[in-house]
Amino acid sequence: MDIRQIRAFLAIADTGSVTRAAELLHVVQPAVSRQLKLLEDDVGAPLFERDRRGMQLTEAGHILMERARRALRELDAARLEIRPTPGLISGIVNLGLLPSSCELLTGPLVGALQAQYPHVRLSVSVGYTDHMLRWLESGEIDAALLYDPTASPALEVEPLVEESLSLVGLAALGLRDEEPVPVQALGSAPLVLPSSPHRLRNLVEHACAVADVPITVVAETNALSVQKALVTQGYGLSVIPRVAVHHEIERGILSAARIDGPDFLRRIVLALPTTRRVPTAVRCATTALQVVVKDIARSGHWLGARWLGD
Repeated sequence: MDIRQIRAFLAIADTGSVTRAAELLHVVQPAVSRQLKLLEDDVGAPLFERDRRGMQLTEAGHILMERARRALRELDAARLEIRPTPGLISGIVNLGLLPSSCELLTGPLVGALQAQYPHVRLSVSVGYTDHMLRWLESGEIDAALLYDPTASPALEVEPLVEESLSLVGLAALGLRDEEPVPVQALGSAPLVLPSSPHRLRNLVEHACAVADVPITVVAETNALSVQKALVTQGYGLSVIPRVAVHHEIERGILSAARIDGPDFLRRIVLALPTTRRVPTAVRCATTALQVVVKDIARSGHWLGARWLGD
C-alpha cells in the first residue's frame, strides 16, 4: 500500500468514476485502475461495486476510506511541518469548536491567523464536548474548546470563559436577561433539549430533579440548529447559551433570560492532548484563539460570558 494507491482510491470514492478520478489526478485511466487493483489485492477485499450510478464503495471501502483520509491528512501536515518556508511557521491545524460559539469565533480567528501566521492552514470541526473528546483521543483534531471536561491526564486544559445558560422561547414571552428566571420556570412549558447523554441534557435533568421541578421533554435532538428551529416554531422552550440565539433575539423572533442558579453556569476550556507532541503551528493557533476569546468576551459581544484569564 502506498500513497498513490490511497490517492487513487479516494479520488474514485469522491468522484464515483475511474475516468473522473484520472482527470482529477492528472493521470491516465489505466494507471488509476492499476493502483486500485494493487490496493484491493493488498487489503484482500473489493473496495467498489459498479452499478448504474458508477463506482459505489463496499463495506470494506467505507472502512478504509475513513482511515485513508486521516492518514493523508496526517502525512500532509507532517510534510508542511518538516519543510516549511524558511523562517515561517506553517502547518495544518485541526481545531474543534462548540456549536454555540463557532460562528462568533471562526471569523476573527481566521483573520488573526492570516495576519500573524499566513502559512498556517486552519481546519475547523464543530461538535459537542463528548464528540470532541473522542476526536482529540483519535487524533482527528489537534485542540478544542470544551465544556467542563472531566479531569484526565490525557488532557492539558486551560479555563477561558464562564458562560451562563438561558431559558429561550418565543419573543412574545418577553424573556429578558435583566430578569433572571428560577429553575422552576423550566417546568412551565414543554422543553426541547439535546439528546441524552449530552452534558447539557444531564445538567438540566439533574438541576430540575434536585429542585423537585418536573419537566416535560417534547423533543430531543443532537443538532443545535434543530433545537433552535423547534423553539422558533413554538414547540417549546429550551436551555441554550444566549450567544447561540443572539441573531434570533435581534430579529425579534426569540427572547432569552438567564436561569438563576449555580448549576446553569459552565466553563469553557481550551484542551490539548498530552499523549502526543503538539506542533508549533498548533501552539501558535491556540494562542491566537485564546486572544480572540478574551477580546470578544471582554468586549461584551459574547453574551453571557465572563473571561476567566488574567
